Amino acid sequence: MSIDPQAAFPDFVYQRPDLKKSETAFREALARFEAAPDPAAAAAAMEDIDAIRAHVATQYNICYIRFSVDTRDEFYREEKDWFDQQLPATEAWRADYYRALIASPHRQALEEQYGEQLFLGAELSIKTFRPEIIEDLQAENAGTSEYTQLRGGAQIEVNGETYNLSSITPKEQVADREARHQASKAKWDWYLEHQEKIEGIYDRLVKLRHKMAQTLGYDNFVALGYARMNRTDYGPEAVANFRRQVKEFIVPIAARLAEAQRQRIGVEKIRYYDTAFRFPDGNPTPVGGRDVLVDAARKLYDGLSEETGEFFRLLENRQLMDLEAKDGKAPGGYCTYVNDYGAPYIFSNFNGTSHDVDVLTHEFGHAFQVYSSRKLKPMEYAWPTYDAAEIHSMSMEFFAYPGVPDFFGDDAKKYFYSHLESAMRFLPYGCAIDEFQHRVYERPEMTPAERNATWLNIAAEYMPHVDYTDHPFLAQGGMWQSQLHLFGMPFYYIDYCLAQICAFQFWLKNEEDHAAAWSDYVRLCEAGGSMGFLKLVELAGLENPFEDGVMEKIAARVTERLDELG
Repeated sequence: MSIDPQAAFPDFVYQRPDLKKSETAFREALARFEAAPDPAAAAAAMEDIDAIRAHVATQYNICYIRFSVDTRDEFYREEKDWFDQQLPATEAWRADYYRALIASPHRQALEEQYGEQLFLGAELSIKTFRPEIIEDLQAENAGTSEYTQLRGGAQIEVNGETYNLSSITPKEQVADREARHQASKAKWDWYLEHQEKIEGIYDRLVKLRHKMAQTLGYDNFVALGYARMNRTDYGPEAVANFRRQVKEFIVPIAARLAEAQRQRIGVEKIRYYDTAFRFPDGNPTPVGGRDVLVDAARKLYDGLSEETGEFFRLLENRQLMDLEAKDGKAPGGYCTYVNDYGAPYIFSNFNGTSHDVDVLTHEFGHAFQVYSSRKLKPMEYAWPTYDAAEIHSMSMEFFAYPGVPDFFGDDAKKYFYSHLESAMRFLPYGCAIDEFQHRVYERPEMTPAERNATWLNIAAEYMPHVDYTDHPFLAQGGMWQSQLHLFGMPFYYIDYCLAQICAFQFWLKNEEDHAAAWSDYVRLCEAGGSMGFLKLVELAGLENPFEDGVMEKIAARVTERLDELG
């Protein structure tokens, strides 16, 4: 199949990969690697293996993007189902390759050439797969897709109008309290209506993951989940200590910010339909729709650096962004990478709120990073592990501050405040999601009702300042069921919290010396996944977010700035 490396996304060729043919080529390359007489021959075989794996990944990602853009598209829905069934078998390829890497007589020379991270990751990865779990992996993929399709097809009626889970959001942020109550109630009514189905999907996923963990020799899914996240330099104990510090230092600040919000908007108590409404005259709102925001982003990235300006134009010219919310489109936002075309792709759901700017700049950070490290070898190094990857995206939100006046006009100051405030208030929620996952997978036998009760207890510790009792679904502890990561990416969510502490540091450094901060950021992007999380943090000149005292110090400085803006 011919690949045009400059093609626009609509012209990307999709063809279901012939996995039997790919596996034959892979096995031949692996045999050459194992028989390689010297490191150069081994490296050449590794490049061939990368090319085969990258081609399969390319076709999967083209399919996934087109499925996400329209979950009703019958062709790509069927193709996505096919990948869900077939891709787990390719885990055996990777496991065999990683075992060969670890056992290679040329390992020392290859480590000197590529660095140790490939081998550390390989040692961890082979503990996450055996052929016996292929059917369970297929079922796991199917469950995640079922949840995505269910949410993507949501139809929410409010006052005679129909919304999806993305387009309902602006209605939850209007100044009229009763109007936002109606919108928010309608959204959570949809979850209540589909609660049994959602809880059934999650229950199957939890039990599947626990079964796979036991098959692989783990007590439960927690350790397997960490290994699947490729966490080579920290474990659950470090994360628990991070959550402890959030409870100690961030939760009181979040409570004070919530009280300030309550007083600002003039309500007796913050109800579930008040949480997203931050200012009495309305939340900061972008000055225009997609075209206006793209023009403002182009101006921002032209001014930020030569490389970001050129890269943004590449995204535009090759149509590598789908930004607006529409019927049938999967909710949320992401960035992925189409290997053979050397093309990052940004997916989001603009809905006329400040989140449009957040997600555009956030996903641009991911895209800029993977494009900066696209030529690194092996292919594992194109992306860092998820925890480090979120540093690039969340820090880019802060580097984008010079563009805020063009994005928001007279609402710029409100945006600066709400962005910082939301970042602080996100940390308790993110940690609540993470602690919930640990509890769930430590006790996989819990019933759905017990999981909901567990969420209520955890939320009371991290978010005591919000009253969810006004809606039956939320009152029984169902809020977690709206969090996609719990279904498709277990143990991912804490990565946003770790990265947020790092992003705050980039913001503070940038205010003191932009040139130095930007140089550190670009160096981090170019390193891709060639190091583990903590070494990348050190490379970027950042403090370790796990260390006692770091969070407390940063929280104090952010609070000072919020007081100034307030």
